[in-house]
Amino acid sequence: MSLLTPFIWIALILPIIILAFFTSKKGHPKYLMFFILYFLIDCYMQQLSREYISLENWGLKFAWVGKMLSLGLSLIIAYSVSKFDRQEMGLTTKTESKDKLVFGICIFLGFLFFDFIFKMILFPKGGKFELETFAFQAIMPGLTEELAFRGISLWLLDKAFPPKWTFKGLQLGWGFVIVTLFFGIAHGVLLTKNLEFKFDLITIIYLTVISSLSLGLLRKFSGNLIYPILGHNIINIMNATIRIL
Repeated sequence: MSLLTPFIWIALILPIIILAFFTSKKGHPKYLMFFILYFLIDCYMQQLSREYISLENWGLKFAWVGKMLSLGLSLIIAYSVSKFDRQEMGLTTKTESKDKLVFGICIFLGFLFFDFIFKMILFPKGGKFELETFAFQAIMPGLTEELAFRGISLWLLDKAFPPKWTFKGLQLGWGFVIVTLFFGIAHGVLLTKNLEFKFDLITIIYLTVISSLSLGLLRKFSGNLIYPILGHNIINIMNATIRIL
């Protein structure tokens, strides 16, 4: 992946950021700068560690080092702010009301069922079971990406653009929209080292509408990051399992 790729992701989301900027009141633009800075540092830590720190001699092919660095960065940020801000990020065991929690879980399970059927039809089958694949997918992506996207990034963007919409008693805003779409773009757009631009519109739409939206709603209706982390890892384990059927 080219080092320019993260800037392309930001450029693609820029129209929504501009719209949020001109339609929001009482926001704090400095938090938008913090979001961009955090995002770029996180991206480059993961990318450069993948290039310069190899675990292949240990028989490991996944980006364990990059994900651990991402996790470390997120925790440093989380524990450099107040307890209230950590709770706003979702780093808490407190949940919303039982009704909201159940509603959020039901929404997620509905999306998950559709996701399972869709992938059972389209995913290639007959792959080999690899312990590292299941270990990595069961832990790292959900933990690090939920902390990054629906934890710190959502917290920063909600400060930049205060939520002004109400859905089922919860406050949603431009931050939720930006993070939801940004997740899809980050998985569907790539500039290779040879400067070949790859834009997978189907992946962007599918991951935004199915995976990212369902995890975002689960985050909001649960009130913490525990449930979306578990949900994210369930999706990844399901994907790995379907491929070896």
